[in-house]
Amino acid sequence: MPTTILVGAQWGDEGKGKIIDVLMDRHDVVVRYAGGNNAGHTVKIGEEKFVLHLIPSGILRPGKVCVIGNGVVVDPIALVTELDGLLKQGIAVNRGLGAKLLLSETAHMVMPYHRLLDEHREIQKGKRKIGTTKRGIGPAYGDKAARTGLRVIDLLKPERFAEKLRMRIRENNEILRTFGVMPLSCAKILKEYLAAGKRLRSFIANTVVYLHEAIKAGKNVLFEGAQGTFLDIDHGTYPYVTSSNTTAGGACTGSGMPPNKVDKVVGVLKAYTTRVGGGPLPTENQMLGDLLHGLGREFGATTGRPRRIGWFDAVATRYAAMVNGIDDLAVTNLDGLDTLEHIRVCVAYKADGKTHEVLPNDPDVLARCKPVYEECEGWNTDLSAAKTWDDLPKKARNYLRKIAALTGAKLGMASVGPRREQTICVR
Repeated sequence: MPTTILVGAQWGDEGKGKIIDVLMDRHDVVVRYAGGNNAGHTVKIGEEKFVLHLIPSGILRPGKVCVIGNGVVVDPIALVTELDGLLKQGIAVNRGLGAKLLLSETAHMVMPYHRLLDEHREIQKGKRKIGTTKRGIGPAYGDKAARTGLRVIDLLKPERFAEKLRMRIRENNEILRTFGVMPLSCAKILKEYLAAGKRLRSFIANTVVYLHEAIKAGKNVLFEGAQGTFLDIDHGTYPYVTSSNTTAGGACTGSGMPPNKVDKVVGVLKAYTTRVGGGPLPTENQMLGDLLHGLGREFGATTGRPRRIGWFDAVATRYAAMVNGIDDLAVTNLDGLDTLEHIRVCVAYKADGKTHEVLPNDPDVLARCKPVYEECEGWNTDLSAAKTWDDLPKKARNYLRKIAALTGAKLGMASVGPRREQTICVR
């Protein structure tokens, strides 16, 4: 699989970090192409857990190259903190035989005023709040679109950065004053960001050129999505979305890779459905949520918030397969359903007397949709020790076949636990 795009086929938190870690056995380079430190990937190796926000999870594999692409919005201070955290856990980045990290010089930066604007705009929305992580991601992308953003390359020219920062602080302090927020200190921010820039200088590169050379040299490259299809700003459940293109097309714009170099798209999805924050979740189910939360599962890697939980939604995942061009599916968290006698699968929506087999784009219609369910037999068996397809109970195999058929893509992998070795290659 020379060039592979991996995307979340639901509302994010599908377990992409683990699948990326597994796929890195067959890839040389991994590229993060969208989002910011509002995303979180959790990988468990042995008994040690690693939580990553900006750095691709390939960093845990010696000898690999990890790229933070131009489509990512980067909080430099958060990135330095993440690097320090990895070092404490024994992961030496860009040292010896460890993995190598490259940071795009044209990636835009998240600034302190972005975080404050994110927080206070969310408060102002009241009951109609989006459920943002308040990390400043939306306002940072807003500045990028408005052509007023600050980029990583600016950190390499302190005088230019200082001049641009003064202008941005002056303008944003005026906006923040309307929220009753104390003005930010330009001198303090300048000092902190230049210090972070000094730490990151050795990682900063023209990653577009690097990727083209890597592909030309025959390297296997994996593109890592953040969040999920239905948080995509164009194709998600707008306005309850993130601020970037999380779908497969975003891999090209967020990295500089041309579309004709894409060989395969892998869609990651849970054996049920989750989302964090506001917005529609047609199959949401309190019983299933209580069960999984009671097991200590389904809490956000970035915020710690309990995720909303529902039955598997085939209407949504069919749409995700169409938008992304998904070839193979990686189904995670199958073991979350181990104790159930019966499992529901949503095969259609009903609203206003109509049956919908395609996800409605109108948020008002989607909010009124009621799921149409089919029932599957549960396996009521602990799957955690399963190593191969044949180790799975017949009822678990039937369930996987059914959700793959409903999604319209081939089943490639199934995960029965958080560790690397708890991943079954189906094909």
